[in-house]
Amino acid sequence: MEQPLDPQNQEQELTQEQLSELLQIRRDKLSALQAAGKDPFANTTYDVSHFSTDILALPQPPEGEHGMQVSISGRMISRRIMGKASFAHLLDARGRIQVYFKRDDLPEGVYEAFKTFDIGDIIGVKGYVFVTRTGETSIHAQEVTLLSKSLRPLPEKYHGLKDAELRYRQRFVDLIVNPEVREMFQKRSRIISEIRRRMDERGFIEVETPVLNTTASGASARPFVTHHNTLDLDMYLRIATELHLKECVVGGLERVYEIGRLFRNEGMDAMHNPEFTTIEAYQAYTDYNGMMELSEDLFSRCSIAVNGTTKITYQGQEINLTPPFARVSMNEAVRQVTGVDFYGCATDEEAREKAKSLKLEAKDKTATRGKLLAEAFDAFVEETLIQPTFIIDYPVEISPLSKRKPSAPHLTERFELFIAGHEYANAFSELNDPVDQRGRFVQQAQERLKGDDEAMMIDEDFCTALEYGLPPTGGIGIGIDRMVMLLTNAATIRDVLLFPTMKPIK
Repeated sequence: MEQPLDPQNQEQELTQEQLSELLQIRRDKLSALQAAGKDPFANTTYDVSHFSTDILALPQPPEGEHGMQVSISGRMISRRIMGKASFAHLLDARGRIQVYFKRDDLPEGVYEAFKTFDIGDIIGVKGYVFVTRTGETSIHAQEVTLLSKSLRPLPEKYHGLKDAELRYRQRFVDLIVNPEVREMFQKRSRIISEIRRRMDERGFIEVETPVLNTTASGASARPFVTHHNTLDLDMYLRIATELHLKECVVGGLERVYEIGRLFRNEGMDAMHNPEFTTIEAYQAYTDYNGMMELSEDLFSRCSIAVNGTTKITYQGQEINLTPPFARVSMNEAVRQVTGVDFYGCATDEEAREKAKSLKLEAKDKTATRGKLLAEAFDAFVEETLIQPTFIIDYPVEISPLSKRKPSAPHLTERFELFIAGHEYANAFSELNDPVDQRGRFVQQAQERLKGDDEAMMIDEDFCTALEYGLPPTGGIGIGIDRMVMLLTNAATIRDVLLFPTMKPIK
């Protein structure tokens, strides 16, 4: 019989020779079953009446009495054989439950067959609910079926699967042996469901836009390039859903949103993955103030949905997601932290000298006040914003898709939401002047010619759409992966992606 690792030796690991031996033992067991006409992989269905959590929630029968008859299936994750009786724990989609196997209460030969099963095997059990002497609600097995054979041993239970790199590469094992990981992805699902529920209640409709595009626009980002063989055409994986969604608003779908994957061929770190999930939403006849209210609603409601409160702890920091959130202009935020008022400078040259006083070396030696302000914000302010804060009124130079602020044309009606030192949302009063929009696209194209491969391309279809008339519109994009990180206290984006991007092992 397969022997478990010594639980007293926490450092013990299987050698390659031991692993090979265990793999062979399990394959030999499978061959024996198949030779006897009991191929576990031939099973197609199994009638399940309850999940583990359903059974644990049932009224407990008095000690020594039979409770409800149930049928359950799951993966055997532990077992204790005691002669003519055994205990095991099954893991199903909802949790785990103990099962009691007694030789005299099972059909002839079933108990002996059960003793040959391995940890990791998937089995079905029919029996009645009872309470053990120690007070644990359990199932007394009357029928046992091997539903699928596990040909690889699970990590030893005292260690689990701890190596982060291996956890991400073998998420299927991670989900089996680490219950907190399963819970996190269940929370992710509830967050997305709550977002959809709130958007639907607000009268938005969910739409789908193309992943393959002939231009990379809608955001400042480096795209992935692919080739369409039939059309013999280079195409780009979308870096944003923005432009197509605004075209929907032009067409009369006045409240639209999309939850989907975006792709940006950029760096990878704790907050960035090359493919990630966002919600982008656009609402006619509102502005960036309406989008602030929408984001407050989504963050607070999703927090309540998975945590029961708007007051959470993220990486040791107490965060209060109760609306309303603070609102501070970018220039004021920089002035508060650095003492420099970039828009108090009379010229761009004066602003460049102020930047040098902060030891801020501008990437562009001809940088304007707006660009310098944005660089100063990134360098000095962002990490200081712990409580939810809307940074508003962005320079027009870095906001090619947002409407100018009427009282200050060098600014735009744009905000980003910062929490715990990171950005979670980006929103605008959408630019709907087709002449101004084309001019800004041209400026972006010039930036690309200078070597900025994150600058936007001119999207002619979108320019044409704007000429038909886009009503006053507010738009927002929220990073769902980051939201999930925040609401589940995950330190890295890889923890909230089932299958994060990994470099292959050679």
